[in-house]
Amino acid sequence: MLEPAPFHAALADGPEGARAFWLRTEDGMRLRIAHYPGPEAAGGTVLLFPGRTEYVEKYGRVACDFAAQGFHVLTIDWRGQGLADRMLEDVRTGHVHLFADYQKDVASLLDAVDVLGLPRPLHLLAHSMGGAIGLRALSRGLPVAGAGFTAPMWGIRMFGPVRTAAWALSWSGARMGMGHVYAPSTGPGSYLARTAFEGNLLTTDRDSWDYMLRQVTEGPDLALGGPSLRWLHEALAECRSLSRLPAPGVPCLAYLGSNERVVDPARVRARMADWPGGRLEVIRGGEHEVLMENAATRARIVAQLAAHYRQGAEAARAQASA
Repeated sequence: MLEPAPFHAALADGPEGARAFWLRTEDGMRLRIAHYPGPEAAGGTVLLFPGRTEYVEKYGRVACDFAAQGFHVLTIDWRGQGLADRMLEDVRTGHVHLFADYQKDVASLLDAVDVLGLPRPLHLLAHSMGGAIGLRALSRGLPVAGAGFTAPMWGIRMFGPVRTAAWALSWSGARMGMGHVYAPSTGPGSYLARTAFEGNLLTTDRDSWDYMLRQVTEGPDLALGGPSLRWLHEALAECRSLSRLPAPGVPCLAYLGSNERVVDPARVRARMADWPGGRLEVIRGGEHEVLMENAATRARIVAQLAAHYRQGAEAARAQASA
């Protein structure tokens, strides 16, 4: 049974009729999910896996574009962020005990698809940290007809000495009882709240920047600060583990901004070059949040993803009837 949860509809600016719910994971964590409705004759449901620091309201405008393309959207506040249970006494710390725990969140989200009676087939859209969670879920048989990724965290952008130091510090910190401490150069403040628009790492579009900033300003309970040393170590280890996996047998379309400075573009390019039938699209001038660039760019990406999902669904039906 899903219980109604708070939802900042005005901040989301999503399709009418959007609803949020609480759910419980197998290990007792309370998470929040949101269903953004599409048309009655829908082409299925997009499972939208957000990135680190994100929350369900952030994808309201994206969900509007998917509704116009004929899809429902179901998204989630991962454990430790949004309105889901936070992991530490300092609730602004981005933290997880084990990266594998996110797969428990995925399992609960899949259960909610059936409880809510959402239309199939299912499709995956995963951003940044959600891209790491999504790739792992695909390797474990996530039942989707097609996958889409934006700036997936298949590697974190660091340069040689910094990467070595990050491994050493995060490993030793976690083992010395300091895993809860913020990673170097980060703290409790939200990136949006402490950064000027000019030169930011997320978007070149002022309207989208203001949209995201308004959400964490008027909904401060949604905001999250920097990651803990434990999260950093778990994320680095997961990226390394994912790099050793073969490409899943699911059609894939991925996007990167040409000015990506958060995740490692080389890792994304390498993975997509090795993905049979996979395609990588580069958004010229784009930053990390390609779905938070201008409205025309967002609508174009969503239209391409919708076509990709329909093609994947048709291929799956043909294979099933062969």
